[in-house]
Parts: sequence; C-alpha cells; structure tokens
Amino acid sequence: QVQLVESGGGLVQAGASLRLSCAASGRTFSSYAMGWFRQTPGKEREFAAAISGSGVNTYYADSVKGRFTISRDNAKNTVYLQMNSLKPGDTAVYYCAVQTRPRIEIRRENEYDYWGQGTQVTVSS
Repeated sequence: QVQLVESGGGLVQAGASLRLSCAASGRTFSSYAMGWFRQTPGKEREFAAAISGSGVNTYYADSVKGRFTISRDNAKNTVYLQMNSLKPGDTAVYYCAVQTRPRIEIRRENEYDYWGQGTQVTVSS
C-alpha cells in the first residue's frame, strides 16, 4: 500500500539543474524524516540529503552540500531535491526513502523503511 514514486530525472549537461520529486502514497509521512540516496552501478549506495518531518532540519553529504537543496511539502506528501551545478560525478540512480518512526541517525540507509524505485540522473561533460 505504501508507495514512493520519483520523477524529474534525466540527461543533462554539466552545470545544469534538475528538480527531483518523490510523491508518497498509502499513508501520511509528515511526522517522519525523508531522504535521498544515490547509487552508481558497481558502487555502494550513498547518502545524499535528508529532511526532518517538520522540514526544519536538513542534512547533506559533503559532496552535494551547497549545490543540492532538499525540501518537502507535507500537504502534498512530497519531498523534493533541487540539484544545481550538476557534475558528471552526480550521475547515479537517485532513490527517495522515508522513515516510519523517529530515528537517531538520519544519514544511514538502514534507518529507512520504504524506498522508491529510483530515477536515473545522468550528467554529461
């Protein structure tokens, strides 16, 4: 019943921007943190960004800090990832995920309970 659907990925040139969206259904997640992770084939999935249930607190990996902005619209049960100044190194499948109860560590993927199918982001040089 719980489903997360990502959109907004695509192929862009270095320096361009993309805005990813993740719409959740099946339940309301306004009380829980949501995050974005990314993975390149052959490499481990890594944390990119996360946001608390209220939207007050945000967290970023050093590799994206200053370029990416995570936000959420709880009325729409949706989380966004604004990606600016994209680099070829940002090429990956981006996954959104949600917690269903408070967690201590918001950057760890094993703290998340539901995951989307991922959306491909490709940045060419």
